[in-house]
Amino acid sequence: MIEPTTPDEDEAFNELERMAKQRKESVKASLRDAENAFEAMYPIVVRNLVIEEVAQHVEKLTGFGQDTISSFAIYIRGMKR
Repeated sequence: MIEPTTPDEDEAFNELERMAKQRKESVKASLRDAENAFEAMYPIVVRNLVIEEVAQHVEKLTGFGQDTISSFAIYIRGMKR
């Protein structure tokens, strides 16, 4: 047989439910913030990887002196964000 709950027990249960709902919403908000940060940073990361790849290919050029090639690579790497 199930015993009826007291008003204090009901109030405590409602408080636990409210706290759980607040934690759930807090976690959801944190996940949204992390997702937004990732989406904002992803294009920059990809851009920097492409710039690095270009700089590495420039360093393989043989038509100029080594100082000139190094200067080109440094200039290209300076375009990273």
